[in-house]
Amino acid sequence: MAVLRQVVGETLRALRLRQRRTLREVSATARVSLGYLSEVERGQKEPSSELLAAICCALDVELSELFREVSDTLYREERLSRRGLSATGSTHARMTPAAPPVEGGVQVRTLPTVAA
Repeated sequence: MAVLRQVVGETLRALRLRQRRTLREVSATARVSLGYLSEVERGQKEPSSELLAAICCALDVELSELFREVSDTLYREERLSRRGLSATGSTHARMTPAAPPVEGGVQVRTLPTVAA
């Protein structure tokens, strides 16, 4: 299953690269630190709605366009997942969730990761 912040980040990066703009240009226009924008694009940070609006404004893209692209990507990935296919088209076994690991007597929950 796709992680939303990763799909949002990948979509923002694709939009920026289509415009042949650098992280530095977009971060300056959006008034967001270069490091934070980089983390958003890599799916390491989940941006607030205000931050997304600022980035979209800097990219001259409607927020609804970003969400449309994210939604389309999620839809494709979910359909592939239901069919037992990965994003590359190879088949894989459906995974059943394993019990979370226990560290120091405390159950640890981890989020699934998605290969880039």
